[in-house]
Amino acid sequence: MWSVFEHRQLAKSLAKAPKEIVMRYEKWKDIVRMSGPQGLRFIKGLHDESLKGEWAGFRSSRLGLQYRVIYEVVNDEVYVAVFDVTAHDYRRK
Repeated sequence: MWSVFEHRQLAKSLAKAPKEIVMRYEKWKDIVRMSGPQGLRFIKGLHDESLKGEWAGFRSSRLGLQYRVIYEVVNDEVYVAVFDVTAHDYRRK
């Protein structure tokens, strides 16, 4: 069983996101809790991928055409830290 920890700024991002994206994020969390990040790779619609450049070491999953969840796997099977749900804007803030 995996744990999902959310960054304190995530609440602001989710408040700005459409209701459908928030529901998809909740489903994304359920998948991660049950099967970990490996389970995300089996669902092709999520397009789970590693990021490069400024976000090297992080991963991203698609929640819609525009919205992505950015997360980091820490300690290979301990927990997943979610940093942002963004409208495809990968600039660090």
